Amino acid sequence: MREEGTGAAGTGAALEGLKILDFSTLLPGPYATMYLADLGAEVLKVSSPDRYDLVVHWPPEVPGAKVTGAQTWLGRNKKTIFLNLKKPAAVEAVKKLVKEYDIVVEQFRPGVMQRLGIGYEELKKVNPRLIYCAITGYGQTGPMALRAGHDINYLSRAGIAGAAGRKAGGPTLCNFQIADVAGGSMNAVAGILAAVIYRERTGKGQMIDISMEDCVVPYNSMDGASFFAGGPVPERESGLLSGGQIYDYYETSDGGYMGVGSLEPKFFAALCEGLGVPEWKDGSILKTNLGEAKRRFREIFLTRTRAEWTEIFQSLDACVEPVQDLKEAAADPHLTERGMWPEVAVPLSDGVQVTQMGNPLHLSACPPRYRHAGYPEGHHTEEILAGLGYSGSEIRDMST
Repeated sequence: MREEGTGAAGTGAALEGLKILDFSTLLPGPYATMYLADLGAEVLKVSSPDRYDLVVHWPPEVPGAKVTGAQTWLGRNKKTIFLNLKKPAAVEAVKKLVKEYDIVVEQFRPGVMQRLGIGYEELKKVNPRLIYCAITGYGQTGPMALRAGHDINYLSRAGIAGAAGRKAGGPTLCNFQIADVAGGSMNAVAGILAAVIYRERTGKGQMIDISMEDCVVPYNSMDGASFFAGGPVPERESGLLSGGQIYDYYETSDGGYMGVGSLEPKFFAALCEGLGVPEWKDGSILKTNLGEAKRRFREIFLTRTRAEWTEIFQSLDACVEPVQDLKEAAADPHLTERGMWPEVAVPLSDGVQVTQMGNPLHLSACPPRYRHAGYPEGHHTEEILAGLGYSGSEIRDMST
């Protein structure tokens, strides 16, 4: 299990000294800044008291605490304040904060921050070293720039959904927000860290334009590279990884599934051994009668339970594993040993701890630290703004 540190400052955390002002909502920006906060960055989340954030209020609440599970997770290691950005005093407070918090993350549509008076051009006048990361669906430029969107829309337009799923059933849904997290969040993290290195070398800040649709275009991966080299348009159940070969999910007798990734010859041979068809181990069946092989594999998997197949393939190096639900994954001894389910203290509660999904980076010298779970929105408003010299009445006025 990785160390659960008690504080960022002075601990040798990887990103100690980075200070981030986070205006983002929903998932992409908050996940990115949580990732950076786990690594030691100081993150201050700015929320509006009258703007409903679907993810912050995503049920259920943690028993014994006044925050949801989503807020305890995405707010991990962060402080949080309320500011009504439509008020001039709040805008001035942001400009004061930017002198210290010299990385900004926002997730509004293009032009919103500019209209509020706190866009990149305005804020870099206050702090020329400012790194400003804007995460949007379609980017700051182009004919789609102002269009609303969600994860499903970016995957739809970028070619990903066009090759995903079954020919008979069409595109498939996934509970993982691919464009939001793998696209927007992780590219924001990479962009911010690249800009930090550039700033250390040159002293100059910059604007980072993250488009979630742009981000998932490269996720067409091998099919995409092949297409642009003259190959066919990727289709459902046609490619090596989209159901056109044996790489697929196979139902078991008890309604479970096994994930089969036996692509290479040695893994395919082990698959055939486990399924009891050693005559196919040389792989020639994949060239002479792929359809028959896949049909037969489906029949064979339906003869045993998922647990029985798991036991059979446990001793075989075949790239065959059971499809687990989250409850099963949370009890998986491998993930537990890897420290992926940390117990994190919930602030303002009577010793409540919540199990969370951990940070996947394993750094030997400066591992991620879980200092505390998320606070209720706006909890640090008075502390932070009083530190800027504002009176109680001024704070109440600009934060409501």
